[in-house]
Amino acid sequence: MAKGRGGRPPSRLDKRREAEAAEAREHEEPEEEAEEEAEAEDEGEEDEEGGTKKKKAAKKPAKKPAAPKAKKAPSKRRAAKEVRRRAVWVVYDNAQKEVDEFPFNQKAEAEALLARKLQEKEGKAVFYLNLVKKEIKE
Repeated sequence: MAKGRGGRPPSRLDKRREAEAAEAREHEEPEEEAEEEAEAEDEGEEDEEGGTKKKKAAKKPAKKPAAPKAKKAPSKRRAAKEVRRRAVWVVYDNAQKEVDEFPFNQKAEAEALLARKLQEKEGKAVFYLNLVKKEIKE
C-alpha cells in the first residue's frame, strides 16, 4: 500500500502502480509454469517407460499478453472562427423591441433618449437601456 500519505487512502496513481506490478507478476508466472509443465512431461514419459502411470491436471497454456493498441492520431479539428463583436447601447421598450441603438462611447446620448421617452409616456410605458454585443459584419 501507499506509504507516507498521512492516513489517507491510496491515490489513483498508487492504485495504478499496484495494478501494473500485479500484471508484471502474472506475466512472469506463466513462463515459470510453462517450464514446470515441460519438466512434468519429461518426468511423465520416464514414468510411462517404467510402467507406472501418473496423470497431472492439464494446465491451460498461458495467453500471450495483448499487443499494445496503436494510438490514433488526433483528428485535426477546424478551429471555430472567432466572431468579432462590438458593444452598443440599446434602448428597449416594454415589449422588448429596440427603440434605438447607440455606439458604446455614446452612453450619454442613449441615456438622454431614455429620459425623453420616459417623460413622453409619463409612467404609461417602460423603457430601459441595455448593453448588447453585436457581431461586426464585414
